[in-house]
Amino acid sequence: MEQILWLRIFKTIVGIVGILGNGLVCLVIGKVSSMQTRTNAFIFHQAVVDLLGSLTTLLQSLVPLPDPLPSNALGWVVCHIWFSNFVIFLLFIISTFNLLSLTMERYFAIVHPFKYQAAFAKYPRLKVGAVIAACWIIAVVLKSYNLTIFKVQDGKCVSNAANRSKVIGSLTAVLQYMVPVAVMLFAYIRISVELKRGADRVGPAPSVISSAAGASNAGNAQPAGMMESLLRARRNTFKMLWIVFITFLVCWTPNQTIFLMFNLGWKLNFNVDWYYLLSVAMVAANCCVNPVIYAFKYRQFRKGLRELFCKQLMHVEETLNSLVV
Repeated sequence: MEQILWLRIFKTIVGIVGILGNGLVCLVIGKVSSMQTRTNAFIFHQAVVDLLGSLTTLLQSLVPLPDPLPSNALGWVVCHIWFSNFVIFLLFIISTFNLLSLTMERYFAIVHPFKYQAAFAKYPRLKVGAVIAACWIIAVVLKSYNLTIFKVQDGKCVSNAANRSKVIGSLTAVLQYMVPVAVMLFAYIRISVELKRGADRVGPAPSVISSAAGASNAGNAQPAGMMESLLRARRNTFKMLWIVFITFLVCWTPNQTIFLMFNLGWKLNFNVDWYYLLSVAMVAANCCVNPVIYAFKYRQFRKGLRELFCKQLMHVEETLNSLVV
């Protein structure tokens, strides 16, 4: 159980909001057939992982731990797996690499469309599944280092600073944060440039098609209108992902900076230092903000949300009418 009252309240709110919000995202994508695209497969996985992260945050905040910790296998598990935040940070790193996968999926779809189509021409679901599985494998490998920096001492779980490695710890911070951020930033810049070029090629759509232009001009206007609609949809998805990325940076940068400094020799008390506890709370908050971003900035998600609940309301109305008759 979280001992600091304000942190317990914050984590409880984050956990509940994250479970409800990400559960709603999973429901909409799972139930609405038009939402079941490759891009939304990664968003669905993101919501599942964030839901598990929110649930873990809630449990860590409310469930009491044995005190003192037993000096047996249970004590080792509680200290190294649960108290050390191994589980929750494992889920957070999976979420990071899933966001990277989602970004690169959009990057290849927009910047290299022919390569993208060729890559997913055969077994698209299997390939998406393989990428998602790779996110889990990479996260487990990277976070296994966290198992070494805590120990059970006098019935307490304390940081084992003497067992940290400057090389492995710094490399872990670089691979789980700096590399994904650099790759995503590059991808967003290239996507932005490509969308600008696409808008320039299509040009502004004519507001009125002159009747004197004849049927041929109307036929030429149709593909241009379709291209403009495609670009508009891509821009909407890009803006949504860009906001998700910026939010990720805000929530993650303090914690990863502190983690890197700790591995370089900075003294840090994981149980007491308020700035570390605040940084963990900020990372946890990242679990519950994405559904809010989808609701306000992702047009396809709002459309799916309306479709799902309008159908449900129509079904209820039909049921009531049948009962009345």
